[in-house]
Amino acid sequence: MNGLDEWLSIAPAGADAGIASALGTWQRTAYRNMDMDSPAYQDMVFFHPFVRRVFFDTGGLAGNDHESLMRCYGIAVSGGDKLWMIAEDRKGRSAKVAVSDLRLYLFANGIGILSISVEAFGVSSAEALWINEEMRKIYPSSSRQVREGRIPARLAFVLERDGEEKVLAEERFENTSMVGFQPPLAGTIRSLLYFGNYSRQEYEPVLDERMIVFTYVAVDPATAPEGYIASEDYQVLLSRILYVDRAGEGFRYNPAFLKQEMDRQLYRRWAHQGTYYGFTSFSNITCAIGAFDCDEHQLREGFLIHRMFTTRYYLMAMVTLFYRATLLDFAERTALVSRRLYHDQEDNHISNANMRITSDLRAEFLHFSNYWFFDELANKDEENEHFLLMCREYRVNSMKKEIEEEIEKLNVSLHNYYQMRNTEAVNRLAMLSLILGAGAVATGFFGMNFGGHFSRLIFQPADGSFAAHYGAMIFASVLALGAIFLGVYVVTTNWQDYRDSMMPRWWLERTNRRTGSLKRGSWIE
Repeated sequence: MNGLDEWLSIAPAGADAGIASALGTWQRTAYRNMDMDSPAYQDMVFFHPFVRRVFFDTGGLAGNDHESLMRCYGIAVSGGDKLWMIAEDRKGRSAKVAVSDLRLYLFANGIGILSISVEAFGVSSAEALWINEEMRKIYPSSSRQVREGRIPARLAFVLERDGEEKVLAEERFENTSMVGFQPPLAGTIRSLLYFGNYSRQEYEPVLDERMIVFTYVAVDPATAPEGYIASEDYQVLLSRILYVDRAGEGFRYNPAFLKQEMDRQLYRRWAHQGTYYGFTSFSNITCAIGAFDCDEHQLREGFLIHRMFTTRYYLMAMVTLFYRATLLDFAERTALVSRRLYHDQEDNHISNANMRITSDLRAEFLHFSNYWFFDELANKDEENEHFLLMCREYRVNSMKKEIEEEIEKLNVSLHNYYQMRNTEAVNRLAMLSLILGAGAVATGFFGMNFGGHFSRLIFQPADGSFAAHYGAMIFASVLALGAIFLGVYVVTTNWQDYRDSMMPRWWLERTNRRTGSLKRGSWIE
């Protein structure tokens, strides 16, 4: 994690430098103040201490830089400036919303989460649903989407300063193509990730062509008919928000199917007040009717539902997204490691580099499971119920269990391979010992000091016994040299089995620093 702050603070150059050059680079926004009225205290107090230690950037407080394995960064819009996000499609529809917050979370395992917060007031439900559906797109899955207006034909960040507007970043999806195996990421997103070069595949989108929407909708009660909270129309609106659909008559899908799904995906503890929370694999919604006092939480202190939406539930959503992205990354890496081991086994030899990569993958997964991953984040039932619903929709627990089984199978296969190789090595050593032992017995036999006729025939030859003398010498020499050469041949042809036990430690450490990219196959130091 060391060096991240300096890396992100370097001003970019080129086509993707618009936002950073106008608003500044990403700056660390670690928690510094922990008094009771501080945002840090109010954000952290609802979570368990072990969660606070891992998932909150408290750099600079009692050496916590060495404890937390994540960093939080922000880009601020200062003074009277306004940053707008604009979307337009081919059918003449458009929207312009204010960007209220830009945040970037970077984790020590290489996962990053970019958060773009936008807000709009006094819009119709149709406009709100269009914003919710269209502005989450970050690349088209086909050119038909652009032509049919299912994705914006133009996305832009526009800075309003002193009454003048300036386009900082723009994407029109013209002449787009794949970048290796990666899709054509929108220029608006690339401009916020200026510190990595997307064309060189220095980063990649882990999920799909849609951002995960974390949506808050407050319905103006003055515009709602009487009994709206308990009406079918409200359930239709909830379904359109939850499944990120545009406005339309009735339910978008089969009503019986949708109602069954919504029973599972909507959190209804506060439904009698018109407040619903909903979770799918691509959306996370909070919907309320107006703003009101919530029991003893007075509205003049700020609307409780919106405050929870922007604090604890937002942080829980970040943690859950981190779990999902990390598990997807583990799934990909497990597949790539399996492919490497499979190719090695085709050659009947697993390289030390691939054995080390497999061991490292298992160690990283154990660290994630034991240090990063928690079944329970918060102290209270409501927060835990939210977290469990999010994890269920993201398949976090089932994915974790599946990957854990796959990595354990890789580990077992390596263990079996090691055991087989060790058995072969022991068998070879036993064979060498037998051959060398037999040679030692044979040569020792000739070296034993027999007297009489044997000594005169072999060791003290006379004129008639030179043939027997030299024949015995040749036989003993061939046997001894043959045993030595056979031992050298066996060790040389199976050098991989004996090398690590004979090489000095400094050489092994230097070799182990070399690693290969699982995705691109290049070797790096």
